[in-house]
Amino acid sequence: MDLSVTPHQHIISELIDAGKKLYTRGWVPATSGNFSARLDPDNIAITVSGKDKGTLNTEDIMTIDQNGQPLDDKKPSAETELHVALYARFPAINAVLHTHSINATLISQIYDNGIQLRGYELLKAFHGVSTHETTIQVPVFENDQDIARLCGKVLMYLENNPPIYGYLIAGHGLYTWGQSVQEALRHIEAFEFLFECELTLNGANI
Repeated sequence: MDLSVTPHQHIISELIDAGKKLYTRGWVPATSGNFSARLDPDNIAITVSGKDKGTLNTEDIMTIDQNGQPLDDKKPSAETELHVALYARFPAINAVLHTHSINATLISQIYDNGIQLRGYELLKAFHGVSTHETTIQVPVFENDQDIARLCGKVLMYLENNPPIYGYLIAGHGLYTWGQSVQEALRHIEAFEFLFECELTLNGANI
C-alpha cells in the first residue's frame, strides 16, 4: 500500500474498486447494491444512496457511526441498518457487500425456504472452510421495504442458527461479508459460481 495513503483512504479505494469489478460482472446493474467497510471501531464507510456502483468516486462513499447515523451531509443506503446489524453482532466482520445479480435473484425466488450448498470444491473459498465435505446454509428472507422489520428477521435467524456466510432476500439479491473487502469479494464470486451450479442442476440455468 502507498505509505502516503491513509488506512481510511485505502479502504474507501477498495470499495470503489469493488464497485467497478462487480459492475463489470453484471452483479450491480443500474444503481443497485450497496457496500460498506469498517474504518475503525466507531466508524463505517458506506455507499451513498442511489449511486452507480460502476462509477463510484470518493464523493460517493460517506461515513456513518456504529449506530448508522450519518457523519456527512449525505444520504446513506436505505439498507444501512442491515449493514450496521452485522458489524454489531460480528466484530470480525470488516466489510459487507450487497449485490443484485441475475443468479442470486433467480435462485432466491426458486428456493424460498433457503439453500444448502454441499459437496462443491469451491466451498473452500469461504473463510475457515477446508474441505468440500461441508454444508453451507444460505437462508432466504422475504423482501420487505420495512428495513427495520427485515433486519429483525435476519437477526433472529442469526441468533438461532449456526454461523452463515451470506443470505438472500427474495427477488432482491445477496448479502455477504468478510474480514476484509477482498474476502467479501471472494465470497461473492464463490456464491455466484455455486448459485449457477445449483440453477444448472435444476434446469433453471439462464
